[in-house]
Amino acid sequence: MYFLFAWRYFKAKKSTNAINFIAWISIIAIIIGTTALVVVLSVFNGFEDLVKSLYSSFYTDLKISPSSGKSITLSQQQVDRLRGIGGIRNFSLVVEEKAFVQNGDQNTIVYLKGVDDNYRYVTGVADHIVKGAYDLGSEDEPKLILGSGIEGALGVQSEPNIYILNIYLPRKSSTEQLDQLNDISNDSIRTSSSFQIQQDFDNKYGITNIDFMKRAMKWDANQYSGVEISLKDPQAAKDIKKSVEKIFGNGYLVQTRFEQNQSFYSIMNLERWVIYGVLSLILVVAAFTMIGALTMLVLEKQKDISVLYSLGGNRQFIQKIFLSEGLLLAFIGTIAGMVLAALFVTAQIKYHLIALSGGSFLIDYFPVKLRASDFLLVGATVFVIAFLASWLPSRKASRREFSLRSE
Repeated sequence: MYFLFAWRYFKAKKSTNAINFIAWISIIAIIIGTTALVVVLSVFNGFEDLVKSLYSSFYTDLKISPSSGKSITLSQQQVDRLRGIGGIRNFSLVVEEKAFVQNGDQNTIVYLKGVDDNYRYVTGVADHIVKGAYDLGSEDEPKLILGSGIEGALGVQSEPNIYILNIYLPRKSSTEQLDQLNDISNDSIRTSSSFQIQQDFDNKYGITNIDFMKRAMKWDANQYSGVEISLKDPQAAKDIKKSVEKIFGNGYLVQTRFEQNQSFYSIMNLERWVIYGVLSLILVVAAFTMIGALTMLVLEKQKDISVLYSLGGNRQFIQKIFLSEGLLLAFIGTIAGMVLAALFVTAQIKYHLIALSGGSFLIDYFPVKLRASDFLLVGATVFVIAFLASWLPSRKASRREFSLRSE
């Protein structure tokens, strides 16, 4: 019944056109705020999915690493038990270390990653080769897959496989004093290809075979930097993590993909909520226009309020009518804004209406993705703001002195 009165008041002709004008201004403001919120959140969803897909090409579902120090020791029994976990699709043993790589007068520091033959099946690096072919070489004739940023820093072209680089790696030492002859390896390595995933990886990593790395660093046969694991179902990472932890116990750190990049995901989430808060200010501005519209409507309907009161309507009933009027304005604006946002995002997905400037990104248009949770969040936000904005004028309406005497 409250909304019936509210709907009749909304449609009814007012004695002052300013009331209708302000009411429509508040609706338009809500439409703009709702549309902006849904569209911007959809853009964040698109970029989030894109970046996560890029990170998932390099970081695996689970990773076992040392809880302290640089290396872990794996027994054959542990490897066999790990292989027996049903949810694991594949895993790769890796050795990582900073290396100094030199090409004539050009040099750079590379995070060198020695991997076994399974590595191409647990990450997406092989799918992001842009020059040459995925080839790690052998222990005696190692080959290096460079990130495209490292390739540029060294001034080489990986594809011809003619560049011979000097590579220096630290070795395991039994003494505290550094011996340059015995504690630093000096080897030659050829390039085989380059990959391009994301700048964080392209400017940092090089990949070669694990046997060369262990020989150059004088590591033991069962000594590794970690184990990278891909799962049949990435959503089951937390449960499989517990099974892996039971096998390895203390001294081993088992992390999911999220935990490997916790700071990155936290920053993305924080940015999302900051933008949401800023854009919500548009709805707060709409709330002020709504307060004005409802206040003027209360003045317009003083006689109606008195009639309703004389017919048995109490103060709470009067308040709910004008509260419903505010929620009705918000509902109209929210539905219209959500429809506009959905149409715009759908058009962006299909036709790529808004392009990304610069041309240096992997795609040339803004990625977007609609999520039902965003519509629920925006709808709840508009409802709360509209309720608070409607409360004051509806409260004043219920506290007015009622009289049926005509002036």
